[in-house]
Amino acid sequence: MIHTDRFDTMTPMPKKYKYSWPIEATLDVIGGKWKPLVMYQLKDGTLRFNQIAAKVTPRITQRMLTKELRELERDGLISRKVYPQIPPKVEYSITGRGQSLMPILDQLCDWGSEHMSDDIEFTCEE
Repeated sequence: MIHTDRFDTMTPMPKKYKYSWPIEATLDVIGGKWKPLVMYQLKDGTLRFNQIAAKVTPRITQRMLTKELRELERDGLISRKVYPQIPPKVEYSITGRGQSLMPILDQLCDWGSEHMSDDIEFTCEE
């Protein structure tokens, strides 16, 4: 079971939650349809919001992308840099902690290529 109630929306302090299994903790951080895809887009370097959106749309809404980016940042997997200019410029990049998940995401991509290739539009390298 993935726990989405780890954080109270009224305060920025995370609630303490004791996971039963390490895989439960991992899935809580990267679980869902979009987080792995967003992280995979950032594996080769820094991107702006619209660049990420262009790679994962039309299937994800801007609202959902914003939510996923915030959660990935909160969990220390990506970093967000805001440039003080008009209009605002925001860049996202993967952190060392997020980079440590790349071999796992690469394996998931490889598994999908091997076992579900008839249903896949892109390859892992794209």
